[in-house]
Amino acid sequence: MTAEGFLEGRRLQLARGVLLQCIMGGYPAARFYGSDDGDLALIAEPTQIHCLPWSDDPRALAICDADELSGESSNLSTRGQLKRVIARYAARGLAPVVATELEFFVFAPNTDPAQPFQPPVGLDGRREDGQSAFSVSSSNGLRPFFSEVYKCMAALGLPRDTFMHEMGVSQFEINLLHGDPLLLADQTFLFKHLLKEVALKHGLTVVCMAKPLANTPGSSMHIHQSIVDISSGKNVFSDDEGQPTAMFRHFIGGQQAGMAEFTALFAPNVNSYQRLFHPFASPNNACWSHDNRAAGLRIPASSAVARRVENRLPGADANPYLAIAASLAAGLHGIEHKLEPTEAIQGEFEVPDNLSLPCTLHAALERLKGSQLARELFGQEFIEGYIASKTMELTSFFDEITPWERRVLAAQA
Repeated sequence: MTAEGFLEGRRLQLARGVLLQCIMGGYPAARFYGSDDGDLALIAEPTQIHCLPWSDDPRALAICDADELSGESSNLSTRGQLKRVIARYAARGLAPVVATELEFFVFAPNTDPAQPFQPPVGLDGRREDGQSAFSVSSSNGLRPFFSEVYKCMAALGLPRDTFMHEMGVSQFEINLLHGDPLLLADQTFLFKHLLKEVALKHGLTVVCMAKPLANTPGSSMHIHQSIVDISSGKNVFSDDEGQPTAMFRHFIGGQQAGMAEFTALFAPNVNSYQRLFHPFASPNNACWSHDNRAAGLRIPASSAVARRVENRLPGADANPYLAIAASLAAGLHGIEHKLEPTEAIQGEFEVPDNLSLPCTLHAALERLKGSQLARELFGQEFIEGYIASKTMELTSFFDEITPWERRVLAAQA
């Protein structure tokens, strides 16, 4: 909308069905979002209105809540779902703290989707060959791009913790500073948008698919989680002697109880399971462990005050609002019901059947479809609508025949 209209307080409205629009552009049946497909009001978050530093013309972006015209948050809004989870913690005198680690690939433009992605040509005139992981000079070939990324992050108020080249070819990772879950979800969304916009200015393509390259590690969005007591500000995962508390165990127990049923929320696309099926440090399990990257739930080595649980299941393609909401809701469920976790697993291990997770989108949607817990925590309307939208996407995928099928199966008798 125009700046004048925004500053006058003109209300922007949006059809309810847009919140269930699938990634190909279509919509599930109207019964999933109200047969009238009435409007929602988009209410700008005052702290998340940003002038866009990469734009040549003056432009701004406002992150909005999607509210019913009667004033309450729409059940279909993932940002609204996260706000409700945070409110449930607050009702118990608790405040969750999260941080996200986002991995992404920087590629040359890919005009033919039948061809694999390629790394871009760097300042040295070469394409990276995959030998730059964790190197101090690994991003030098893309220095102009990353210099603008850093400047734009500063302009948008996005504090960064650490940045590195990851294991994949032209794959990178940013760690955002820990803080309020809603703020971190907003920042993660803004950062992904920023990356893609700045990349276009530099003739590059940033890809946040979970697994854009074969035989290469995928891209995750690990979520680090702790909880503080609102009145004291202390991390409730550690006691006064620095030892883990019962609440810490119950939080892990809740995470384990919800991971299989919530897998479709953490891994929302067909491609998500390419990352999880071939796990290069992308564990598809609900095991927990102390500082073991093979476990779906990792307890990083840290001081007692920083004790936290890292959920390693979400991919870079996950909706940050929904993934954080699902992870925190599962942990709170464990606290409320005093769920005990399994024993921690260390070293190399076999995943027990009861801790394995769905490894296809179809299987994950079936688990979500049968989950009473998901309906209790997120509401019938949201879960049914989400499943309907994702089923459309899965059907669209199966409507195409892949190059592998033509190459390998065409000659079979």
